[in-house]
Amino acid sequence: MHVDLRMEHGAGELRSLHAWLRSDAIVRRSATIELQDGSFQPGQMGSAVEVIKLVTENGWNAASFVMAVVAWKRTRPQNPQITISHEDTTVSLTNCSDEEVERVIRILSEGQTGEGQGE
Repeated sequence: MHVDLRMEHGAGELRSLHAWLRSDAIVRRSATIELQDGSFQPGQMGSAVEVIKLVTENGWNAASFVMAVVAWKRTRPQNPQITISHEDTTVSLTNCSDEEVERVIRILSEGQTGEGQGE
């Protein structure tokens, strides 16, 4: 399963989340976590890093992954919105309410079996 994470603002925040996920033993054990460089045309504005790509393996746990992202978000002085994509499913983490976290976990868990739905 391939999962992409994006943020609206700041490559620094994306790098911070990347480091956080790589330091989480449960996430690291079941997924390859990479920063993907953006490809910009001359004169375009943007960050050189625009997405975190996860390639998950058997045994990947959507709940552990989402809880690691939520834990990182709670350490941030601002509350960056994180967009998580898998195939044609896209879901956002904004305020990390219990309902939102449960919904994201459910959607990503369903995506593991090919049953996920977009927002």
